[in-house]
Amino acid sequence: MQASNGADSVSARPSTPLLALIRRQIDAAGGWLPFDRFMASALYAPGLGYYARADRPIFGAAPQSGSDFTTAPEMSALFGAAIAPSLVQALDATATDELWEFGAGSGALALQLLEALGDRVRRYTIVDLSGALRARQHERLAAFGERVRWVDALPDTFGGVVVGNEVLDAMPVQLLHFDGDAWHERGVTYREGALAFADRPTELRPPVAAGFLPGTTTELHAQAEAFVRTLAERMTRGAAFFIDYGFPDAEYYLPERREGTLMCHRAHRSDTHPLHDVGAKDITAHVNFSAVALAAQDAGFDVLGYTSQARYLINSGALPLVEAARARGDWPAVAAMQKLLAEHEMGELFKVLALAKGAPPFAPIGFSAGDRSHRL
Repeated sequence: MQASNGADSVSARPSTPLLALIRRQIDAAGGWLPFDRFMASALYAPGLGYYARADRPIFGAAPQSGSDFTTAPEMSALFGAAIAPSLVQALDATATDELWEFGAGSGALALQLLEALGDRVRRYTIVDLSGALRARQHERLAAFGERVRWVDALPDTFGGVVVGNEVLDAMPVQLLHFDGDAWHERGVTYREGALAFADRPTELRPPVAAGFLPGTTTELHAQAEAFVRTLAERMTRGAAFFIDYGFPDAEYYLPERREGTLMCHRAHRSDTHPLHDVGAKDITAHVNFSAVALAAQDAGFDVLGYTSQARYLINSGALPLVEAARARGDWPAVAAMQKLLAEHEMGELFKVLALAKGAPPFAPIGFSAGDRSHRL
């Protein structure tokens, strides 16, 4: 095992119950815990992980709310209305009447979609591991009664249209480091009274072979790939739409991204130190959409489309919504949607990937112009 010289080589002393749990996991694993297992505990350990905490809000438009970051549905109530037509098309094409949302966060998107889709959705099922977030979703969606239900996991078989907004980026990733001669897997150990990064030789490799500079650190998305495979195995008939920030292979592993994409978020600020303040901030990585699409296709999904968030929203009908907001003088709504559409904001960084299984072929309106499936 080789010690890392990265900025996170030493963190604050483990003194919280979460850090004590991680210390025990490190000991049980022989002194070295793969990063994806550390990330899973840091984010999702029951009652302790970042998403399992009930003591403060996670999602919000500004740090004054005590929140850490915002997502598209929190930024604009028009977001759900903008994607609703594409979801109606998918429900019609797959002859289903149930929406499934993974990682529903504050419940903002569920609220927008339930209002926009009305009786077209018989049931809205939320799959969320966080008891704290589920409690907030219950409160926000109480008016819809039994039309909304919560489950801890997918059933053995299901049908319907799946929506995942910023869910893939929060799935634990494996870290790889290239020293110029060999690849190592980066994990977490406990040294001199503190958490630290440490590397060990591995057979794991990025999905592309060339162009890696000495000192490169990057991610593999085994859990996200396993997730879409499970969806494919259990979905009898339906479609899935994933909206997230990320790139295809050819962009994900460019030399200029030699430090990887791992990022932490707290109080609307970002840092690259996941071993600091464990459990008090989000840990994410950009999505490798090529890897996710290939895993989905191999498992039985058809890839329906892949494009930027801006193009998807415009194709689905966002511009008339913006013009209506402008006409009634709702300038905050106009400004928020411009952030979702602008290339230098969220419009280009965020992408949309659509999948389908067990349904007749159809051409989703969200990809009617600007489809980039050929780049996956």
